[in-house]
Formats: sequence, structure tokens, C-alpha cells
Amino acid sequence: NGTVVTEFILLDFGNGPELDCFLFLMFLSIYLVTITGNTCVVVLAVVNQHLHTPVYFFLGNLACLEICYSSNILPRMLLSYAGGDRRISVRGCFTQYYFFGCLAGAECYLLAAMSYDRYLAVCEPLHYPSRMDTKLCLRLGAASWGSGFLSNSILTFLISNLDFCGPNEIDHFFCDSFPVMKLSCSDTRLVGFVTSVVAGVCSLPPFLLTFSSYLYIITTVVRIPSATGRKKAFSTCSSHLIVVILFYWSIVVVYILPFHDTHILPNKISSAFYTILTPLVNPLIYSLRNKEIKKALQK
Repeated sequence: NGTVVTEFILLDFGNGPELDCFLFLMFLSIYLVTITGNTCVVVLAVVNQHLHTPVYFFLGNLACLEICYSSNILPRMLLSYAGGDRRISVRGCFTQYYFFGCLAGAECYLLAAMSYDRYLAVCEPLHYPSRMDTKLCLRLGAASWGSGFLSNSILTFLISNLDFCGPNEIDHFFCDSFPVMKLSCSDTRLVGFVTSVVAGVCSLPPFLLTFSSYLYIITTVVRIPSATGRKKAFSTCSSHLIVVILFYWSIVVVYILPFHDTHILPNKISSAFYTILTPLVNPLIYSLRNKEIKKALQK
């Protein structure tokens, strides 16, 4: 009831006509490549019969998630750089944060599901077809998406009930929790603590599952007697491991380590990794290191 601010101003990465033009062209290129690459992965996973396997089911889900990620953040940035209008309504800001948080939580669990799939494929290949069946794939996919949307509903409710009666400039390129809370004239200590706790709960269990899966995978690969066999076994999960490292490094730097007293510039750079760069490089990493996707793309 104490909120008098009706809109926020997102400062993005900088101001000035010359810089705006450069950033517009750069982010437009990134957005087009991201959408094209991830859409291509989704189409290949649906159309090509040889890719109707669990690993490509999860990869298709990840590509859909990355498309939503980019479309939630980059179009508004492009409009602001093109027209110079960096305003966003309070409701629009909370809506953007809600979908951002939901997608981030869903990606944590989706990456964990993918690591479990790779664990079964490498460590228990004889049981893989019976364990990782269609029902389990659908359940893991639905649980990943559902858990992300459920967890961030709590945070969005808490942040949207804060009072905003002072400055309305958000020194960030999208509506994230800590930059928005800094503008509130309410006591945000509890909300900040809950945000860090929920971020830890959403990221720590899937991270531990992912870490355990790769620990078993590495142990199994090392025991393979031939160098060719080791290389072939690890090549099936190396791309996923690269994506996991990039994603979790950014999450830890932004949400878990600093708690509330954050530095703006490092946070912007770290946030850009998992909101802009990770969706861009994911299809490149998987396609360049995956022979089946290359063959499907050629066909």
C-alpha cells in the first residue's frame, strides 16, 4: 500500500547514442543466433527419428527453455537500445522476474535430469533402456519445469509485496531480485535471506545430484582399459559437463556467495553468462561436439 512508484528504469549496460547503437547490433545478433540455434535443435529432435532418445528429449527441453530465457530478457533490451526508452512498469518488472526465476529453477533440475541420464548410459548401459524409458523421461521433464515455476512463485509474491517509494532506477539489464530489492523502502532483510535460501534449495540438490553423477561417470571411465573406449565414453557427456560448469558458476557468484551486499558490475557480467551467453553457446556446444546432431542437420 505504500508503493508510489509506477514504473522502473532499467539502466542496462550503458548510455549514449553511439554505445546504444553498438549494443543494439550486438544483442540483436546474439538473440537471432540464439533463437535460430535452439529452434534448430528442437526441430531436429522432433523430426529426426534417430534422435527420439532420452538424451535428445532432454536436449530439446533445454533448447526450449533457452528460447524462453532469451525471449524474456533480450527483446526488451533491444527496444530500449533502439528507442532509448528504458522504462518498464512495476507489474511488467515483476512478471519478467517471475518467468526468469521459474526458468532458472527449471534449468537446474533439467541439467540434473540430463546428468542422471548420462550416468545410466555410461555406468549402467545394460539397464539403461529399461530404466530410462518414456514414462521416466516425461516425469523428469515435467518435474523439472514444475519445480521451477513452483519455487519462484514464493519469491515473486514476497518481492511484489515490498513498498517502493523512492528511486526507481535499476542498475541492471533485467528485473532481478537483489537489484529490485535495493530500491525498496521496506525492510528487505527477510526477503533477501529467503531469496538466498530458495536459490540454494533450488540449486544445491540438483547440483549435488549432477556432481555425484559425474563422479561415478569419471570413476567408470577411468576404469575402461582402452584409451579409445575412455574417449568414446566421456565424449557422450563432455558437452553437458561444460554447460553445467558455466551455468552453476554464474548462479553461485550472483545469488549464493554475495547474499545481499552485491557489486553491480560483476553481477551484471555473471548474470549475462547464464541469461545471454549460455543460451547462445548451448546449441553450439552440443552441435559441434555431437556427431548425431551433425548428421541429422546434414540430412
